[in-house]
Parts: sequence; C-alpha cells; structure tokens
Amino acid sequence: MLNRGYAYATIISSKCHGQTLLSYLASLYPHSTPQVWQQKLNNGEVTLNGVIATGSESVTSGQTLIRNRPPWIEPDAPRHFEVLLDDPHLLAVNKPSGLPTLPGAGFMENTLLRLVQKHVPDANPVHRLGRGTSGIVLFAKTPQAASSLTANWNTPKTQKIYRALAQNVAEQDVYEILTPIGRVPHPRLGSVWATNPNGKPSKSLAKVISRSASTTTFEVSLNSGRPHQIRIHLASIGHMLVGDPLYGVTGQPLESLPGVPGDGGYFLHAEFLKFHHPITGEQINLEARLPSGFPLHQ
Repeated sequence: MLNRGYAYATIISSKCHGQTLLSYLASLYPHSTPQVWQQKLNNGEVTLNGVIATGSESVTSGQTLIRNRPPWIEPDAPRHFEVLLDDPHLLAVNKPSGLPTLPGAGFMENTLLRLVQKHVPDANPVHRLGRGTSGIVLFAKTPQAASSLTANWNTPKTQKIYRALAQNVAEQDVYEILTPIGRVPHPRLGSVWATNPNGKPSKSLAKVISRSASTTTFEVSLNSGRPHQIRIHLASIGHMLVGDPLYGVTGQPLESLPGVPGDGGYFLHAEFLKFHHPITGEQINLEARLPSGFPLHQ
C-alpha cells in the first residue's frame, strides 16, 4: 500500500550561497546522482521559496527548499506493540525490534509514532530507540509532562537500563565507559555517530549479567543520551553487539562495507525505566519483557 508521500524542508545555509540548486542537491544528498536529481526537478518535485524549481537557479542563504517525495511503498516492519502504562499524561509501550520510532529512512507510516498517534493523537515520544532496538519508549500526552520529562531525561532522576548481548568474554564484572561520541566519516551516508576524541562527553555503566564461551550479556545504564551510545560504547571496549552490522572494534564503523544505523540484527533491549511521574510525583517503575528471539544464554 502506498503511503501519503512526504515533504522534506531545508533552509539554504550561507555556506551554499551562490551554488546552483542542482549542485546543491547533489552535494547535500549524495544518495542520488545529479542526473536523478534533475529528473526529480523535471517532475516538479522540488520548490524553492514556493516556486517549482528547474535546478539552474542560484540558491540564496535563507531560502526554503522543499522536496516533495511522491507516495511510495514502505519496507515491511512489525506493527504490534505492548502498552505498559497509559494515563492522562503518559503512555509507555514496548517497541518491537524492526519498527522505527520516528519517520525517516524510507519509513513514514510504518513507525511507532504513526501507530501510536492513530489511537492517541497528542502523544509524542520523549526519546527514541534505534529501529533494531526493542523495549520501552515513553510518550508524553501533555506539554507539561513533556517539559518535565525532557528536563530530567539525562539526569540521575531518570534511570534507563538496557540488556545487551555482546561479543567476547568480559574480563571485568563492571565497566564505566566514558568514550566521547561524535560524527565520523561513513562511505554510504557521509557521516555517522561513533567514537571520536573530539566528540561529546558520554557515560555508560555496563555490568555483566552472564558469560558464555564467546559472548557476554550486559546490563547497561545510561548517564547521557548520545545516538547509538550503547552500541558504540560496548564496541569501544572490545564488546561489539552480536550481529551489529555497523560498529566494529573501537566503536568505529566496520572497515568493510559497514551497514547503516537503521540496520537490525543485533540484540539490544530497553528493559527498565524508572522515574517520578511528572505531574503526580509518583515513583514509576516500568519493565518491558524481553522479545522471544532475545538469547538468554549463548
């Protein structure tokens, strides 16, 4: 089934001032060649300040560029989720692996946000999980709840605990990981988040739950909220997630044909979330049961 299409909006930055629109599009979105972009322009899919563009225009700082993507058939994704908490201010669900939290990367309707908003139109996620990550996603239904939860999200007032299955046998029982996370080059996307000495400060605490002959199951608590933090941090200490198609040793993209952030195949589950209710002050302790395919013992 076709979705409704999507309008991607961009404001032209000053560093691109004077480029032709075609060269701007081809450099900003290298996933398509200049020839493909010219065809999209010829089809009337791109406007510049509300006027259908040809591609020969010189762009000016501050202009609004809109690319209207025609409706398309989205990739399949799981569409079921378990409701863990539902009250006038909050909604918490157990997201399946393979379902994106937010629209993007070819997914618009097959996303947790769209599915939830069909039933609760005012619900908006306080955070997001990667498409391949399962577990608790918390939504706010009111601006007051959203403001309070967002303010406390990356503080000790909110406890976020994940379960991760990683390669190799851990030598220690506990690891405090402080590896900075920032953008690094990626051959298909231009850049991705990974270990970067000039990146943002990040902190995770990984405790061993169990070991097998070749793997370790960790319980990981987050003290910061960087993209793909657990995948990057565990890889940075030599414990890449089992099945992770993107991150290799040291938390950098794999040297040979790395995947992209949305690719699945790894085992990471947001299992526990503990916080005080933003309106009532009540202590909330949420637990999302592990998915059936999550290995308990290797």
